[in-house]
Amino acid sequence: MKLDIFNHICPKVYWDRMLEVVPRAKATDMHKRVRDIPCMVDLDERFRIMDKFGDYAQVICLPNPPIEAFAAPKMANELARIGNDGMAELVRKHPKRFPGFIASLPMNDPEGLLKEATRAVNELGAVGVQVFTNVNGRPLTDAATMPLFDLMAKLDLPIWMHPARGADVVDYKGEKKSHYEIWWTFGWPYETSVAMAHIVFAGLFDKHPNLKIITHHLGGMIPYFEGRVGPGWDQIGTRTSDEDYTLLLKKLKKRPLDYFKMFYADTATFGARAAMECGLEFFGSDHVLFASDMPFDPEKGSAF
Repeated sequence: MKLDIFNHICPKVYWDRMLEVVPRAKATDMHKRVRDIPCMVDLDERFRIMDKFGDYAQVICLPNPPIEAFAAPKMANELARIGNDGMAELVRKHPKRFPGFIASLPMNDPEGLLKEATRAVNELGAVGVQVFTNVNGRPLTDAATMPLFDLMAKLDLPIWMHPARGADVVDYKGEKKSHYEIWWTFGWPYETSVAMAHIVFAGLFDKHPNLKIITHHLGGMIPYFEGRVGPGWDQIGTRTSDEDYTLLLKKLKKRPLDYFKMFYADTATFGARAAMECGLEFFGSDHVLFASDMPFDPEKGSAF
């Protein structure tokens, strides 16, 4: 069995409700991208593609954009619940195709996200939860969302971390938007790396040594920038004048580099061999999981 651990799909009931909340006429960026892929909803098309790869199954989750990016807390709770119920139904109906699903959460509701995570795991059988690299511009390590890490450590289930960044995050201060889809091509790996850094320096791996966080796209920029993450961050504080970051090194039990190696990563590198080799070298094969990121390839499902 080839188990693909990071794939995106929309249960029909979630899809229909999402279209009511964000009509096609108002679809932008990732909403526009998601709606252009037939097998995101069409199961016959999805199974046709999956059948090309023999004994193959998928762990499934909702796609970008994050629910909290287009829905206020009350609606985000509704959409997360609908999405998770729909995912659980797909797993029940097609266990050989989809042996497990990753729960989505209303990350803009601190109380609601914990309730939904608990419900999805205990009542629906979710194998973990998906978060995005920021919550409407705030770090995952913000006080409002930090308890999720405590919960997942207690449940001993992984957190799948997906990048989120839009064209509204500019590349230059003098611009009004990011051009040429730079926000995606370079912005998403950067987003992943930033989120990982906040988790490391917040001391989460000291607090929860067995915490399992799976980073999408093979850890973003981290493997390639091992020199900066290693010897570079061994000197943290030497470049900063308004805060004393050297205190962080005294507080942490390990080198920053060692914490980054505690993350897990997937193989969704869009077919780049050199990136795959770099990531495997950095994380080690015991911390790398196979994932294709279906169906976001140019062929809409089969290439990656």
